[in-house]
Amino acid sequence: MSNIWKKKPVEAFEADMKKSELKRVLGKWGLTSIGVGAVIGAGIFVMTGLGAKEYAGPALALSFVIAGIGCAFAALCYAEFASFLPVEGSAYAYSYATMGELFAWVIGWDLILEYAMASSAVAVGWSGYVGKFLHLFDIRFPIWLMNDYNTALDKIADATQKGKLAELATYYSDLSFPSLFGINFSINLPAFLIIWVVTAILIKGIKEAASTNNLMVILKVAVVLFIIIVGGQHINIANWTPFIPEPTTYTDPQGNSHAAYGWFGILAGASYIFFAYIGFDTVSTSAGEAKNPQKDVPFGIIMSLVVCTVLYILVALVLTGMVNYKDIDITAPISSAFGDLGLNYAVFIISIAAIAGLTSVLIVMLLGQSRIFYAISKDGLLPYKTFGELHPKFKTPYKASLLTGLAVSLVAAFTPIDSISKMVNIGTLLAFAMVCGAVWLMRKREPTRPRPFKTPFINIIAPLGILFNIGMMLTLGLENWIRLLVWLALGAAVYFLYGRKHSRLNKV
Repeated sequence: MSNIWKKKPVEAFEADMKKSELKRVLGKWGLTSIGVGAVIGAGIFVMTGLGAKEYAGPALALSFVIAGIGCAFAALCYAEFASFLPVEGSAYAYSYATMGELFAWVIGWDLILEYAMASSAVAVGWSGYVGKFLHLFDIRFPIWLMNDYNTALDKIADATQKGKLAELATYYSDLSFPSLFGINFSINLPAFLIIWVVTAILIKGIKEAASTNNLMVILKVAVVLFIIIVGGQHINIANWTPFIPEPTTYTDPQGNSHAAYGWFGILAGASYIFFAYIGFDTVSTSAGEAKNPQKDVPFGIIMSLVVCTVLYILVALVLTGMVNYKDIDITAPISSAFGDLGLNYAVFIISIAAIAGLTSVLIVMLLGQSRIFYAISKDGLLPYKTFGELHPKFKTPYKASLLTGLAVSLVAAFTPIDSISKMVNIGTLLAFAMVCGAVWLMRKREPTRPRPFKTPFINIIAPLGILFNIGMMLTLGLENWIRLLVWLALGAAVYFLYGRKHSRLNKV
């Protein structure tokens, strides 16, 4: 059993880098764009609604501050690791070099869940904004074709409760459900289809994916500034009162309840909107395709986090100032806020940006997912023929992209966005805590190793990062821990039945 703690030497990673067939085409601004492309999207266009309505109320801005601080600790640690271990694989590779194969497998398996569920949640948000956009032109589809079954039921129940069923009917051509073998059926078809469009782009190549992402990032940053400037002129100060609502219990239309508001709600909101920040670590998964990874990857990680945190806080203040937090639409909160004020021109602009922005998030998330698979399979812990083989022409891990696309598209088509996003957060927080611990351990173990970027005050930053991220994990509900433990148990079975026997490191 001792070989499960065996560490992969940094020199072995360096040797893999030299043999890599991935194309190095990304500069520091391209990497920053990937980070911004991943971070600005679901967080602003989707998760702001869920965070304000169900957890923090107007104090959502404080949730973003808290989450941003926690991310900053992790980002500095990621940046140091990326500077001296600039390989695809992100936290998986860092754990392999410092904590051994079993820890690396756990974190790699965790990242698989993180990226897959994040992609699914973003695809569902993308579908919501597509529906809002089409409605501007009076193009409507039945509710069963635009939502998973539980979300469709929630919308009908919520509208019935508020006496707005007739208004909901204007958004869909039909509010009934077809049946399949006597069971009511519903599918989020737009979410399913967009996953496959993005998968095709990623198979074509990293350069094409990066170029597409850059255009969409420019568009959505411009529109986020538009939201802040125009929305700021329609803030009703009364919607911020009380800024921190009294602690209570939030109950959704289906009767599910959880503690909300007050300072605990702010902390819980930070844990759930943490989903919105996971993009910055995607920069490190692209290190294998960076021109100068030792310098450019740390730059991309830190710069993307700083830009996005500031924009998040401002948008959260604008949204909760425009609409009472109790009335926010959680599927398309920003465009709905402008639409309720009759600013249809703004809805048009925002919907276009949200669709483009969420598409860029999907590109980056699915890119990160396939690169995690590629890194793990290169080490033999997953079948290389299935997850690591590169396309003979495009030099991309196309089989990993296809399998990821299949799994993610099915989850997006049939699972509610709140359930998906809650599965993402606990895994993300675990990964961040482990990276903080790993970089701290590596600084102690190999202090003389060259580091183009060094985390300042490592003996303070790393422990704070561990405590901060684990602390936010503890605010998550029991069901999230159960899902994580079930996923990790499944991963343990895969490792001991396949990975341990086929590990390249253990054959040396």
